[in-house]
Amino acid sequence: DGKVSEGGLNVTLTIRLLMHGKVKHFLLPKGETVKKMREESGARINISEGTCPERIVTITGPTDAIFKAFSMIALKFEEDINASMTNSTVTSKPPVTLRLVVPASQCGSLIGKGGSKIKEIRESTGAQVQVAGDMLPNSTERAVTISGTPDAIIQCVKQICVVMLESPPKGATIPYRPKPASAPIIFAGGQAFTIQGQYAIPHPDLTKLHQLAMQHPPFTPLGQTTPGFPGLDATTPTSSHELTIPNDLIGCIIGRQGSKINEIRQMSGAQIKIANATEGSAERQVTITGSPANISLAQYLINAR
Repeated sequence: DGKVSEGGLNVTLTIRLLMHGKVKHFLLPKGETVKKMREESGARINISEGTCPERIVTITGPTDAIFKAFSMIALKFEEDINASMTNSTVTSKPPVTLRLVVPASQCGSLIGKGGSKIKEIRESTGAQVQVAGDMLPNSTERAVTISGTPDAIIQCVKQICVVMLESPPKGATIPYRPKPASAPIIFAGGQAFTIQGQYAIPHPDLTKLHQLAMQHPPFTPLGQTTPGFPGLDATTPTSSHELTIPNDLIGCIIGRQGSKINEIRQMSGAQIKIANATEGSAERQVTITGSPANISLAQYLINAR
């Protein structure tokens, strides 16, 4: 019904948790722990597949079931911390830390005007809450890190759920999918591969994007043809598109040492030029050149960043 009750909000909700490494010894042994959590909480709990160190744990159900599942997860982490301290010389006990994955469009409501909401959550629950400034790679989601005692964490999750229900995501959300640690990408024979060790592993998601970029519908050329960038025939009609990006956002488009903009160039097959900052201007000019499919894919990837 959406009303706040003693146990929470009696509506169905999905919360995504990002776990690094810990998931192996915590949720996976013979599936016993996660099976018990599902049965006792009544929530659906799914763990993303894959060989990368990060996994997404998706918890869905009525909010009371979600709170119960989080309570069990926080207590399990607390147990692990206590066990690790038994033979350790460390005297101060580290807090339980969980990372939620939240659509960026909801993070503004979570932070509140001038940081008022996040301050209120910190003060009323005793938990530490941090919202990441950047979106997670290739997604429109941000990591929200919460840490404290199990009780502080469960109170914090309750308040975050209230905010998420009151302020649903705006527009489409591109969910974060963990990828193996920074594997280089190559395109060959119309397919995308990631390099892992000595092997090239086919990458279907990137192959689809690459093939989309390489399709050239018969649009009227709007500009000069520009030969010389990968995957495009010199005779293919190309056009240019310009957009402006605020100076304070240009860093997340370029990435460290140009890593993100190079990734966007490689995935879209488009040429992308970023003009130098001009004095007195709060914006930078970005010129995208390529086929209409290249340009639309490059725009999509830039907007996602």
